[in-house]
Amino acid sequence: MTVTRQLTLAFALGRVAFGAALLAPPHVVAARWLGADAERPGARVAIRGLAARDLALALGAADAVRRSASPRPWLVAAVACDLADVAASLAAGDALPSRARAGTVALAGASALAGATLAAADGS
Repeated sequence: MTVTRQLTLAFALGRVAFGAALLAPPHVVAARWLGADAERPGARVAIRGLAARDLALALGAADAVRRSASPRPWLVAAVACDLADVAASLAAGDALPSRARAGTVALAGASALAGATLAAADGS
């Protein structure tokens, strides 16, 4: 397995961990992001949806690596989702705690950069 594929697998496993952390119980991890709103039932629905999104993207990329197929489509989708998270967090402005907004922009931005780098490096 190439180094790029190993890194892609590690990237996918990180997303699995993030998705799993958001699933059970969703408000615990999300409270740092959404503040008190994470306790609201509607927010929990959205948090679980975000968790499922990350799990699906990660498992798709990992499966592509396992099958020696290109994970590029999964990585590009992950980058698009991460950039949407950055944009949504910035657009929320003061509705999010400032540390949470900065942290989300940093984490999702770094994830988008990593995913884009891996997609570009994929030689499949």
